Amino acid sequence: MSSCSGGSCPSSSGDANAKMALQDQLIAMTLERIRYKLFVMSGKGGVGKSSVSVNIAAALAARGYKVGLMDVDIHGPSVPRLLGLTGQLEPDRGSLVKPKKYNDNLHVVSMESLLLDPDQAVLWRGPMKTSAIRQFISDVQWGELDFLVIDSPPGTGDEPMTVLKLIPEALAVVVTTPQEVSLADVRKAINFLQYAQANILGVVENMSGLACPHCGLSIDLFKRGGGKALAEQYGLEFLGAIPLDPTSVVAGDLGTPVVLMEGDCPAKAALLALGERVALAAQTSLEAASTVHR
Repeated sequence: MSSCSGGSCPSSSGDANAKMALQDQLIAMTLERIRYKLFVMSGKGGVGKSSVSVNIAAALAARGYKVGLMDVDIHGPSVPRLLGLTGQLEPDRGSLVKPKKYNDNLHVVSMESLLLDPDQAVLWRGPMKTSAIRQFISDVQWGELDFLVIDSPPGTGDEPMTVLKLIPEALAVVVTTPQEVSLADVRKAINFLQYAQANILGVVENMSGLACPHCGLSIDLFKRGGGKALAEQYGLEFLGAIPLDPTSVVAGDLGTPVVLMEGDCPAKAALLALGERVALAAQTSLEAASTVHR
């Protein structure tokens, strides 16, 4: 092994910087081919972010849009199960991999699709999670998309910060439930988004009343209206209210989005309407208009 003099040897940090710069270019090239990026997030766990993400993506795909769904919940990915997807990602050309295909218009990437055992715990700290999310964009053959829906874990930690740094033009869809214990955490999430100068598309109130399967009337199990009041407080658009509906439980266990279930139900109607409002809000967003490349 020859010795180096005068500091002329390439350092490991230099190699790392070069690889990072190349990956940044790949990320930029990938994002240029995606018209709208929707970032579904909340400050509170258990509010149904993944269910909302899956159904928005499925509703948009059913309307003919080309949609990607990226699950960046590293520790608790649930998107594949909600869609009935199993197995690992398959290689494409070169170092790229193919997202999992749900149907012709909807393709998915999740941490669960990288694990040999879907029940395996992921014991990663911040840098590893950041690296994985970067690879979800740079190393996946997303192709030309109308929408990329990003499902985030709760809170304002590594995953949301990484997404907003990589995709500053992302349009945030904030999910809450009506009760104050959720609204308090979601106010923190909105504060985080404002501090990060993120674009907030609007607020969704999930679990907004219980749709009785027997009489069809609504029961205010967790109250209602808290999400709408929150949106008005911050001057944000209220995108819609989704009721609790037993059909949603059946859909989740079957691995079929509620919006694609046969027959009519309150949750399906509300989620289809949400998909339409999200599409319209994104298409009329000044922030999105300034960053759309095609």
